[in-house]
Amino acid sequence: MVAAPGGVRGSARRPLAVAALLAAALAAAPGGRAAADSDPTVSRAPEGASAVLDGLKTYGQAVLHSGDGSVRQIPAGLYEMRVDGGGMLQTYGVGIAGNAQPQARYTESGWSGSPLAGNGQAGRIRWILEHSYPQLNDLAGLAKEAGAGTLTAESAAAGTQVAIWRLADGVQVEAADPAAEKLADYLQREAGQLPEPPASLGLEPGGVSGAVGTRLGPVTVRTGAPSVSVIPDAAAVAMGVRVVDAEGRPVDTAVNGSRLYFEVPAGTPDGTASVTVQGATKVPVGRVFTSGVPAQAQIVAGSSESAAAAAATALWPPPPQVQAGTVGENAPGAGAVPMGAQAASLSEDSPDGERLATSGSSAATPVIASLAVGLVVLGGLVVLLLRKRPLDEEDQA
Repeated sequence: MVAAPGGVRGSARRPLAVAALLAAALAAAPGGRAAADSDPTVSRAPEGASAVLDGLKTYGQAVLHSGDGSVRQIPAGLYEMRVDGGGMLQTYGVGIAGNAQPQARYTESGWSGSPLAGNGQAGRIRWILEHSYPQLNDLAGLAKEAGAGTLTAESAAAGTQVAIWRLADGVQVEAADPAAEKLADYLQREAGQLPEPPASLGLEPGGVSGAVGTRLGPVTVRTGAPSVSVIPDAAAVAMGVRVVDAEGRPVDTAVNGSRLYFEVPAGTPDGTASVTVQGATKVPVGRVFTSGVPAQAQIVAGSSESAAAAAATALWPPPPQVQAGTVGENAPGAGAVPMGAQAASLSEDSPDGERLATSGSSAATPVIASLAVGLVVLGGLVVLLLRKRPLDEEDQA
Protein backbone atom coordinates (compact mmCIF):
# COMPACT_ATOMS: atom_id res chain seq x y z
CA MET A 1 0.00 0.00 0.00
CA VAL A 2 1.20 3.51 -0.83
CA ALA A 3 0.51 6.17 1.76
CA ALA A 4 -1.39 9.21 0.62
CA PRO A 5 0.67 12.39 0.42
CA GLY A 6 -1.53 14.08 2.99
CA GLY A 7 -0.97 11.25 5.49
CA VAL A 8 2.81 11.50 5.12
CA ARG A 9 2.77 15.26 5.75
CA GLY A 10 0.49 14.87 8.77
CA SER A 11 2.64 12.23 10.48
CA ALA A 12 5.81 14.23 9.70
CA ARG A 13 4.36 17.30 11.39
CA ARG A 14 3.54 15.56 14.68
CA PRO A 15 7.15 14.73 15.71
CA LEU A 16 8.08 18.32 14.85
CA ALA A 17 5.30 19.58 17.09
CA VAL A 18 6.50 17.30 19.90
CA ALA A 19 10.05 18.63 19.54
CA ALA A 20 8.81 22.22 19.51
CA LEU A 21 6.80 21.77 22.71
CA LEU A 22 9.75 20.13 24.47
CA ALA A 23 12.06 22.93 23.33
CA ALA A 24 9.62 25.49 24.75
CA ALA A 25 9.50 23.65 28.08
CA LEU A 26 13.30 23.55 28.28
CA ALA A 27 13.62 27.23 27.34
CA ALA A 28 11.33 28.14 30.23
CA ALA A 29 13.65 26.46 32.76
CA PRO A 30 14.34 29.09 35.42
CA GLY A 31 17.95 28.00 35.90
CA GLY A 32 18.79 28.12 32.19
CA ARG A 33 20.38 31.56 32.31
CA ALA A 34 21.98 31.32 35.74
CA ALA A 35 25.57 31.13 34.56
CA ALA A 36 25.21 34.01 32.08
CA ASP A 37 23.35 36.27 34.53
CA SER A 38 26.01 35.82 37.22
CA ASP A 39 28.96 36.58 34.93
CA PRO A 40 30.17 40.14 35.59
CA THR A 41 31.56 40.44 32.06
CA VAL A 42 28.23 39.75 30.33
CA SER A 43 26.94 43.33 30.69
CA ARG A 44 29.31 46.17 31.33
CA ALA A 45 28.78 49.80 32.26
CA PRO A 46 29.06 52.43 29.54
CA GLU A 47 32.55 53.85 29.15
CA GLY A 48 33.71 57.30 28.15
CA ALA A 49 31.60 60.43 27.72
CA SER A 50 27.86 61.02 27.54
CA ALA A 51 26.35 64.07 25.85
CA VAL A 52 23.23 65.84 24.61
CA LEU A 53 22.87 66.84 20.96
CA ASP A 54 22.56 70.60 20.46
CA GLY A 55 21.79 70.31 16.75
CA LEU A 56 23.15 70.96 13.27
CA LYS A 57 25.34 74.08 13.46
CA THR A 58 27.57 74.38 10.36
CA TYR A 59 26.05 72.95 7.20
CA GLY A 60 25.19 73.20 3.53
CA GLN A 61 22.87 71.18 1.32
CA ALA A 62 23.10 67.76 -0.33
CA VAL A 63 21.01 65.95 -2.93
CA LEU A 64 19.95 62.38 -2.15
CA HIS A 65 18.93 59.99 -4.94
CA SER A 66 16.64 57.27 -3.57
CA GLY A 67 16.27 53.77 -4.94
CA ASP A 68 12.75 54.54 -6.20
CA GLY A 69 14.09 57.27 -8.47
CA SER A 70 13.04 60.18 -6.26
CA VAL A 71 15.40 63.05 -5.50
CA ARG A 72 15.33 65.28 -2.42
CA GLN A 73 17.48 67.95 -0.86
CA ILE A 74 18.72 67.45 2.69
CA PRO A 75 20.97 69.41 5.08
CA ALA A 76 24.53 68.10 5.44
CA GLY A 77 27.13 69.29 7.89
CA LEU A 78 28.53 69.50 11.40
CA TYR A 79 26.62 68.95 14.64
CA GLU A 80 27.53 70.08 18.15
CA MET A 81 27.03 68.15 21.39
CA ARG A 82 27.25 69.21 25.05
CA VAL A 83 29.08 66.70 27.24
CA ASP A 84 27.66 65.86 30.65
CA GLY A 85 29.98 67.32 33.27
CA GLY A 86 31.57 69.77 30.84
CA GLY A 87 32.96 69.87 27.32
CA MET A 88 31.83 70.18 23.71
CA LEU A 89 31.97 67.83 20.73
CA GLN A 90 31.68 68.39 16.99
CA THR A 91 30.19 65.44 15.14
CA TYR A 92 28.96 64.25 11.77
CA GLY A 93 25.99 61.97 11.21
CA VAL A 94 26.68 58.32 10.40
CA GLY A 95 23.29 57.46 8.86
CA ILE A 96 21.88 59.58 6.07
CA ALA A 97 18.29 58.84 7.10
CA GLY A 98 18.91 59.64 10.76
CA ASN A 99 17.36 63.10 11.12
CA ALA A 100 19.08 63.41 14.51
CA GLN A 101 16.93 65.26 17.03
CA PRO A 102 18.22 68.13 19.21
CA GLN A 103 18.27 67.36 22.96
CA ALA A 104 18.59 63.62 22.30
CA ARG A 105 20.93 61.91 24.79
CA TYR A 106 24.00 60.05 23.50
CA THR A 107 26.69 57.80 24.99
CA GLU A 108 30.16 57.02 23.69
CA SER A 109 30.55 53.67 21.95
CA GLY A 110 33.06 51.54 20.11
CA TRP A 111 32.46 50.70 16.47
CA SER A 112 31.19 47.21 17.36
CA GLY A 113 28.30 48.73 19.29
CA SER A 114 27.31 51.13 16.52
CA PRO A 115 26.05 51.12 12.90
CA LEU A 116 29.72 50.87 11.83
CA ALA A 117 29.96 47.31 13.20
CA GLY A 118 31.24 45.08 10.40
CA ASN A 119 31.56 48.02 7.98
CA GLY A 120 34.87 47.67 6.13
CA GLN A 121 34.77 51.39 5.35
CA ALA A 122 34.90 52.49 9.01
CA GLY A 123 38.68 53.02 8.94
CA ARG A 124 38.34 55.18 5.82
CA ILE A 125 35.69 57.29 7.54
CA ARG A 126 38.13 57.97 10.35
CA TRP A 127 40.75 58.97 7.76
CA ILE A 128 38.30 61.49 6.31
CA LEU A 129 37.65 62.96 9.76
CA GLU A 130 41.38 63.32 10.43
CA HIS A 131 42.06 64.97 7.04
CA SER A 132 39.14 67.36 6.64
CA TYR A 133 37.20 70.10 8.40
CA PRO A 134 37.25 70.86 11.34
CA GLN A 135 40.49 68.97 12.05
CA LEU A 136 41.97 70.92 9.14
CA ASN A 137 41.03 74.58 9.67
CA ASP A 138 43.12 75.80 6.74
CA LEU A 139 40.24 75.94 4.29
CA ALA A 140 42.36 77.49 1.55
CA GLY A 141 44.89 74.65 1.82
CA LEU A 142 42.13 72.03 1.93
CA ALA A 143 40.48 73.55 -1.14
CA LYS A 144 43.78 73.49 -3.01
CA GLU A 145 44.37 69.83 -2.13
CA ALA A 146 40.87 68.92 -3.31
CA GLY A 147 40.88 71.17 -6.39
CA ALA A 148 37.72 72.73 -4.96
CA GLY A 149 38.33 76.41 -5.67
CA THR A 150 37.09 78.23 -2.57
CA LEU A 151 35.70 76.51 0.51
CA THR A 152 33.71 78.07 3.33
CA ALA A 153 33.13 76.38 6.68
CA GLU A 154 29.64 75.46 5.47
CA SER A 155 30.74 73.94 2.15
CA ALA A 156 33.65 72.12 3.83
CA ALA A 157 31.29 70.62 6.40
CA ALA A 158 28.78 69.63 3.70
CA GLY A 159 31.44 67.98 1.52
CA THR A 160 32.87 66.07 4.48
CA GLN A 161 29.42 64.84 5.53
CA VAL A 162 28.61 63.67 1.99
CA ALA A 163 31.85 61.67 1.81
CA ILE A 164 31.06 60.02 5.18
CA TRP A 165 27.53 59.11 4.08
CA ARG A 166 28.81 57.49 0.90
CA LEU A 167 31.13 55.19 2.87
CA ALA A 168 28.84 54.56 5.85
CA ASP A 169 25.60 53.96 3.93
CA GLY A 170 26.67 53.28 0.34
CA VAL A 171 24.09 55.79 -0.85
CA GLN A 172 24.03 57.95 -3.97
CA VAL A 173 24.37 61.45 -2.59
CA GLU A 174 26.10 64.60 -3.79
CA ALA A 175 26.75 68.05 -2.37
CA ALA A 176 24.65 70.86 -3.86
CA ASP A 177 27.60 73.27 -3.80
CA PRO A 178 30.16 72.47 -6.56
CA ALA A 179 33.14 73.14 -4.24
CA ALA A 180 31.67 70.88 -1.55
CA GLU A 181 31.07 68.16 -4.15
CA LYS A 182 34.70 68.32 -5.30
CA LEU A 183 35.82 68.01 -1.67
CA ALA A 184 33.56 64.98 -1.17
CA ASP A 185 34.97 63.31 -4.28
CA TYR A 186 38.55 64.04 -3.18
CA LEU A 187 38.02 62.67 0.35
CA GLN A 188 36.30 59.52 -0.90
CA ARG A 189 39.04 58.91 -3.47
CA GLU A 190 42.01 59.52 -1.16
CA ALA A 191 40.73 57.96 2.07
CA GLY A 192 43.01 55.31 3.53
CA GLN A 193 42.35 52.92 6.39
CA LEU A 194 42.98 53.96 10.01
CA PRO A 195 42.44 51.78 13.09
CA GLU A 196 39.56 52.28 15.49
CA PRO A 197 40.39 54.93 18.11
CA PRO A 198 40.46 54.00 21.82
CA ALA A 199 37.79 55.06 24.30
CA SER A 200 38.26 58.43 25.94
CA LEU A 201 38.21 56.53 29.24
CA GLY A 202 37.77 52.80 29.74
CA LEU A 203 38.49 49.88 32.07
CA GLU A 204 39.64 46.49 30.75
CA PRO A 205 38.07 44.11 31.49
CA GLY A 206 34.73 45.49 32.63
CA GLY A 207 34.30 42.70 35.18
CA VAL A 208 36.44 40.32 37.24
CA SER A 209 35.72 37.51 39.69
CA GLY A 210 37.59 35.39 42.23
CA ALA A 211 37.69 33.94 45.72
CA VAL A 212 37.16 35.71 49.03
CA GLY A 213 40.41 36.59 50.78
CA THR A 214 42.24 37.44 47.54
CA ARG A 215 42.83 40.38 45.23
CA LEU A 216 40.53 40.26 42.20
CA GLY A 217 41.89 41.73 38.96
CA PRO A 218 43.70 43.37 37.44
CA VAL A 219 41.46 45.96 35.82
CA THR A 220 43.55 48.20 33.55
CA VAL A 221 42.86 51.91 33.05
CA ARG A 222 42.83 53.12 29.41
CA THR A 223 42.61 56.87 28.91
CA GLY A 224 44.15 59.92 27.31
CA ALA A 225 43.61 61.93 30.50
CA PRO A 226 46.72 62.90 32.52
CA SER A 227 45.12 61.25 35.56
CA VAL A 228 41.72 60.01 36.72
CA SER A 229 39.98 59.72 40.08
CA VAL A 230 39.32 56.21 41.40
CA ILE A 231 36.06 55.88 43.36
CA PRO A 232 34.98 52.55 44.92
CA ASP A 233 31.27 52.20 45.66
CA ALA A 234 30.11 52.95 49.19
CA ALA A 235 28.60 49.50 49.76
CA ALA A 236 31.93 47.85 48.96
CA VAL A 237 33.78 50.15 51.35
CA ALA A 238 31.26 49.31 54.10
CA MET A 239 32.06 45.60 53.62
CA GLY A 240 35.77 46.29 53.91
CA VAL A 241 36.50 45.81 50.21
CA ARG A 242 39.30 48.08 48.98
CA VAL A 243 40.57 49.11 45.55
CA VAL A 244 44.35 48.70 45.62
CA ASP A 245 47.42 48.41 43.40
CA ALA A 246 49.46 45.24 42.89
CA GLU A 247 51.28 45.82 46.20
CA GLY A 248 48.05 46.24 48.15
CA ARG A 249 48.26 50.02 48.55
CA PRO A 250 44.91 51.87 48.40
CA VAL A 251 44.41 53.77 45.12
CA ASP A 252 42.50 57.03 44.70
CA THR A 253 44.06 58.25 41.42
CA ALA A 254 45.33 56.43 38.35
CA VAL A 255 46.92 57.06 34.96
CA ASN A 256 46.78 55.30 31.61
CA GLY A 257 47.99 51.72 32.11
CA SER A 258 47.39 51.63 35.89
CA ARG A 259 46.24 48.25 37.18
CA LEU A 260 43.53 48.17 39.83
CA TYR A 261 42.56 45.26 42.10
CA PHE A 262 39.61 44.58 44.39
CA GLU A 263 40.91 43.36 47.76
CA VAL A 264 38.18 41.24 49.38
CA PRO A 265 38.87 40.35 53.04
CA ALA A 266 38.46 36.76 54.21
CA GLY A 267 35.01 36.12 55.64
CA THR A 268 33.28 38.69 53.42
CA PRO A 269 29.78 37.46 52.47
CA ASP A 270 29.18 36.61 48.82
CA GLY A 271 28.57 39.77 46.85
CA THR A 272 29.71 42.30 44.28
CA ALA A 273 31.57 45.60 44.22
CA SER A 274 32.24 48.26 41.63
CA VAL A 275 34.78 50.97 40.97
CA THR A 276 34.29 54.13 38.90
CA VAL A 277 37.07 56.19 37.33
CA GLN A 278 36.46 59.78 36.28
CA GLY A 279 38.55 62.35 34.44
CA ALA A 280 38.69 64.96 31.68
CA THR A 281 40.23 64.35 28.27
CA LYS A 282 39.60 64.93 24.58
CA VAL A 283 37.34 62.32 23.00
CA PRO A 284 39.34 60.78 20.13
CA VAL A 285 38.28 61.63 16.58
CA GLY A 286 36.37 58.69 15.14
CA ARG A 287 34.62 57.60 18.34
CA VAL A 288 30.90 56.98 17.83
CA PHE A 289 28.04 58.28 19.98
CA THR A 290 24.76 56.36 19.93
CA SER A 291 21.29 57.34 21.15
CA GLY A 292 19.44 54.03 20.92
CA VAL A 293 18.30 54.84 17.37
CA PRO A 294 21.00 53.37 15.06
CA ALA A 295 20.25 55.73 12.16
CA GLN A 296 20.89 58.75 14.41
CA ALA A 297 24.43 57.76 15.47
CA GLN A 298 27.09 60.50 15.43
CA ILE A 299 30.85 60.25 14.89
CA VAL A 300 33.32 62.61 16.57
CA ALA A 301 35.11 65.13 14.38
CA GLY A 302 36.46 67.40 17.14
CA SER A 303 36.50 67.63 20.93
CA SER A 304 37.34 70.03 23.73
CA GLU A 305 38.48 68.72 27.14
CA SER A 306 35.44 66.68 28.13
CA ALA A 307 34.31 64.80 31.22
CA ALA A 308 34.42 61.01 30.94
CA ALA A 309 33.81 58.05 33.25
CA ALA A 310 34.01 54.27 33.22
CA ALA A 311 33.12 51.49 35.66
CA ALA A 312 34.10 47.90 36.36
CA THR A 313 32.61 45.29 38.68
CA ALA A 314 33.93 42.43 40.82
CA LEU A 315 32.08 39.28 41.88
CA TRP A 316 32.99 36.76 44.57
CA PRO A 317 32.91 33.83 44.66
CA PRO A 318 33.26 33.39 40.87
CA PRO A 319 30.35 31.82 38.90
CA PRO A 320 30.60 28.04 38.45
CA GLN A 321 32.45 26.99 35.32
CA VAL A 322 30.53 24.78 32.89
CA GLN A 323 32.57 21.88 31.51
CA ALA A 324 31.13 20.14 28.48
CA GLY A 325 30.64 16.42 28.91
CA THR A 326 30.85 16.44 32.75
CA VAL A 327 27.99 14.75 34.55
CA GLY A 328 27.55 13.99 38.23
CA GLU A 329 27.41 15.86 41.52
CA ASN A 330 31.17 15.58 42.15
CA ALA A 331 32.15 17.06 38.76
CA PRO A 332 33.44 20.66 38.63
CA GLY A 333 30.63 23.13 38.04
CA ALA A 334 27.97 20.53 38.84
CA GLY A 335 25.50 23.33 39.58
CA ALA A 336 25.70 24.45 35.95
CA VAL A 337 25.79 21.14 34.07
CA PRO A 338 24.57 21.50 30.47
CA MET A 339 20.91 20.62 29.94
CA GLY A 340 21.75 17.70 27.68
CA ALA A 341 23.99 16.17 30.35
CA GLN A 342 21.27 16.61 32.99
CA ALA A 343 18.77 14.86 30.73
CA ALA A 344 21.22 11.98 30.25
CA SER A 345 21.80 11.64 34.01
CA LEU A 346 18.02 11.55 34.60
CA SER A 347 17.70 8.55 32.29
CA GLU A 348 20.83 6.72 33.45
CA ASP A 349 20.80 7.27 37.24
CA SER A 350 18.15 6.51 39.83
CA PRO A 351 14.41 6.92 39.07
CA ASP A 352 13.10 10.46 38.82
CA GLY A 353 11.27 10.32 42.14
CA GLU A 354 14.37 9.24 44.07
CA ARG A 355 16.61 11.79 42.26
CA LEU A 356 14.28 14.68 42.98
CA ALA A 357 13.86 13.59 46.59
CA THR A 358 17.62 13.58 47.22
CA SER A 359 18.43 16.78 45.32
CA GLY A 360 17.45 19.05 48.22
CA SER A 361 17.94 22.75 47.48
CA SER A 362 20.62 22.22 44.86
CA ALA A 363 21.13 24.99 42.26
CA ALA A 364 20.09 22.43 39.63
CA THR A 365 16.64 21.86 41.16
CA PRO A 366 14.72 24.40 38.98
CA VAL A 367 16.31 23.00 35.84
CA ILE A 368 15.57 19.37 36.81
CA ALA A 369 11.97 20.24 37.64
CA SER A 370 11.49 21.89 34.28
CA LEU A 371 13.09 18.94 32.53
CA ALA A 372 10.77 16.56 34.35
CA VAL A 373 7.74 18.56 33.17
CA GLY A 374 9.12 18.56 29.63
CA LEU A 375 9.69 14.81 29.68
CA VAL A 376 6.17 14.16 31.00
CA VAL A 377 4.73 16.30 28.19
CA LEU A 378 6.91 14.49 25.67
CA GLY A 379 5.85 11.08 26.98
CA GLY A 380 2.18 11.93 26.76
CA LEU A 381 2.50 13.19 23.21
CA VAL A 382 4.42 10.09 22.15
CA VAL A 383 1.68 7.86 23.59
CA LEU A 384 -0.96 9.84 21.68
CA LEU A 385 1.13 9.61 18.53
CA LEU A 386 1.51 5.82 18.82
CA ARG A 387 -2.20 5.31 19.56
CA LYS A 388 -3.19 7.45 16.58
CA ARG A 389 -0.81 5.73 14.19
CA PRO A 390 -3.00 2.62 13.47
CA LEU A 391 -5.89 4.93 12.68
CA ASP A 392 -3.67 6.88 10.24
CA GLU A 393 -2.58 3.65 8.56
CA GLU A 394 -6.22 2.52 8.20
CA ASP A 395 -7.10 5.90 6.66
CA GLN A 396 -4.19 5.65 4.27
CA ALA A 397 -5.21 2.08 3.30
